[in-house]
Amino acid sequence: MPQPVKIELLAPARDAAVAIEAIRHGADAVYIGAESFGARAAAGNSVDDIARVVDYARRFDARVYVTVNTIIYERELREVEHLVGRLYRAGVDALIVQDMALLRMDIPPIALHASTQCDTRTPARARFLQDVGFSQIVLPRELSLREIEAMREAVDVPLEAFVHGALCVSYSGDCHASAVLRGRSANRGECAQICRLPYNLYDGAGNCVEHGRHLLSLRDMNRSARLEEMLEAGVSSFKIEGRLKDVGYVKNVVAYYRRELDRIFARSDGRYCRLSSGEVRLGFEPALAKSFNRGFTGYFLDGRSSEKIASIYTPKSQGERVGVVSSVRGGVIEARLDAPLANGDGLACFTPDKTLQGFRLNRVDGRRLYPAGRVDLRPGTVLYRNSDKVFDDLLAKPSATRIIMVSMRLRVIEPNRVVLEVSDGGGCEVTVVRDAGQLAPARSEQYEARRRVLSKLGGTDYELAELVDEAGDRFIAVGVLAAVRREAVALLDTARAVRYRRELRRPERRDVLFPDGPQLSYHENVANSLARRFYEEHGVTSIEPALETAVPRRVSGLTVMTTRYCLRRELGACLREGGDSRLAGPLRLESGDIALGLEFDCRNCRMHVKVLDDNRKKY
Repeated sequence: MPQPVKIELLAPARDAAVAIEAIRHGADAVYIGAESFGARAAAGNSVDDIARVVDYARRFDARVYVTVNTIIYERELREVEHLVGRLYRAGVDALIVQDMALLRMDIPPIALHASTQCDTRTPARARFLQDVGFSQIVLPRELSLREIEAMREAVDVPLEAFVHGALCVSYSGDCHASAVLRGRSANRGECAQICRLPYNLYDGAGNCVEHGRHLLSLRDMNRSARLEEMLEAGVSSFKIEGRLKDVGYVKNVVAYYRRELDRIFARSDGRYCRLSSGEVRLGFEPALAKSFNRGFTGYFLDGRSSEKIASIYTPKSQGERVGVVSSVRGGVIEARLDAPLANGDGLACFTPDKTLQGFRLNRVDGRRLYPAGRVDLRPGTVLYRNSDKVFDDLLAKPSATRIIMVSMRLRVIEPNRVVLEVSDGGGCEVTVVRDAGQLAPARSEQYEARRRVLSKLGGTDYELAELVDEAGDRFIAVGVLAAVRREAVALLDTARAVRYRRELRRPERRDVLFPDGPQLSYHENVANSLARRFYEEHGVTSIEPALETAVPRRVSGLTVMTTRYCLRRELGACLREGGDSRLAGPLRLESGDIALGLEFDCRNCRMHVKVLDDNRKKY
């Protein structure tokens, strides 16, 4: 029978404490930012803190990946080299990178993962990244199941795909809106979130057809019901987005996906198994709708569909639906509730003009709700809970344990030696032999007494699953049993640590050519001489520099986003379906001093967002 495929649940961590909780709640791996160059400027961590995460992760064979996925300026190359060396010595398993300069640096043989910022849209690009030395490829969020299958056929390395969390409207690595319009580069971890702003939409005649809507703001991804299909398509690493999320969010979402994946593994006839070890025991019932979300979408997993994927009325958390307003009298809300509410819950609803209004409950009395302040609600208004006080309080406390079940065998070697064998069920076995002095016959049955002593594993990661007691009727002192137990646990810790092997960087094939031709535009984000040299050595002859290093004097007409999301389709005005008669182009978006033109590539079902010129206000 073939070996099962090891499947990874990969969790985000803004800091060491969140990383440890992610592992405790079931993650097989975590990704975390270092002091710099991590594509989330607000989520940096010292190497010492990352080393602490590594130490904890090793206890459960979990992995630690560090994001070094910004583009790198020339003056920073040596600094990055030094950082990578420190991360390698700290035990980090792999780096998630965007800049090809890493492949030309003098660094240790640490494994490299191709970040989603590498914008790997085609199987040919995926094959190239594998051939030049990447050990894992993070796929674009926009791929369908069929496109993932094509990627799987092209490469042998693991494929990593997002399954949950916030969505960027642009292909990752190919969004330049923040850099061009605000001087804050998303490729440098400083995204100004241009996509979450409210916009006015103007048609070709200059009419404002949508006012103050978040037309580029997408819902949050939720593929929890599609995991088995994604496994079958070839995904082996399931990634949760959210390196800026709080610990409660990470606990809840990781626990939910851990449970779902384990259910799939249980019915897979041994085809799949977990990458890490340890049984997770939860002190709460995970529920995705209780954590921050803008409403959910499966995104493009089924290709183009009629599903609404934007959150055009608000970029804030909508939460879970909990009921409908029946009446409002004297500031007291009567509601038909779908779920019990509690004092301190945070509720939200949409006003008649589709603005999200939030309020907190002072008191709940059955169906009667007493808000903390004045709210303007009408009968029929749908209520959402975006802060569940009881649930949040549970997550604020220790809410999970992770345990490795062990088996023990106790026996005696004449005349006076005690032997304890301990196995973790995953291939690690240790044996302790100790002189026990005089082993006289016992006056009573000894099994339960010995089990009580040997099962005292509190303060360790282990729990006794089975004891085979072959010591017979000999009396073994409690102190002797406790001593062999402590020694065996220490040895097992050491054996598990020694057994762990980090994956090293794959060799680079120098003969492969970059698959997209000999010319690179600014979309490839080449910002330094080492990245330039890498591409030149793989057949590229013309390289346009990254916008961050050479912003054009005139940006009018510059494409700053390329999206699979189509605003026309979202508004029911797809050009393939006669939408120009309902919404005549060209279309443009305005928000304050920002003006963007929309160009539609219907053949490839793509939308290009372009900067308009300085005369945009003439409309």
